[in-house]
Amino acid sequence: MIKLNQPIMKIALLKFACFSLIIISCTSNDIRPQPIVSVTQDETEGNAQDDTSDDTTDDSSALDYSLLFVGNSLTYFNDLPGLVGERASLEGIDIETTTVAYGNYGLEDHWNDGEIQTMIETFDYDFVIIQQGPSSQAYGRSSLIEYGGYIKEVCAANDTELAFFMVWPSLVYYHTFPGVIQNYTDAATLNEALLCPVGEHWRDVVDQTGDTSYYGPDGFHPSLEGSEIAAQIILQSLGIIQ
Repeated sequence: MIKLNQPIMKIALLKFACFSLIIISCTSNDIRPQPIVSVTQDETEGNAQDDTSDDTTDDSSALDYSLLFVGNSLTYFNDLPGLVGERASLEGIDIETTTVAYGNYGLEDHWNDGEIQTMIETFDYDFVIIQQGPSSQAYGRSSLIEYGGYIKEVCAANDTELAFFMVWPSLVYYHTFPGVIQNYTDAATLNEALLCPVGEHWRDVVDQTGDTSYYGPDGFHPSLEGSEIAAQIILQSLGIIQ
């Protein structure tokens, strides 16, 4: 009978155990990526890429609505799209929200990137909700109307409703609020789109009560309360809740 050297035997057993672990780990992590929903990110960070692979086993048909949010930090702050989904769930409504939002981005920037056009053409969204900065000045107004119009054409070609999410100016530039309201209203009207008049509600609350709690500490980005009321107004404007 041949006796194996004990150190050699231990090395062989160790190699066999490692090889077995490698096989197990390779066969247990085959997880299919899922589409990104309710994406949030820091002002200086790029947006994560959405997985566009076809998954015939998904349960998207069980959703009541699918929404795409396009904008900047006023959209992704406090995860507004996620709050929209949470608010709808209180009414027993199942909503999936997807977000393409970068800090300091306008509709022109999104259009030139080309990402949202591909997404609208690829996925079956019920609504696309767009916003940029306050847009109270001439250039902001022109960009809001022009590029909103381009996005409207893509939405119309893909049986998707477009909605403009009216935002608000910073407290420092509060006096520009009439221009914000007028330009977002005109953009929606001229492009035959829906209007989510969040900014108009904010202005009314501040003017009537002096309460600025919808604003966060920096006097521009929304507080959690501000984002929550924005979520409710958006859902009401889309006709999803009363």
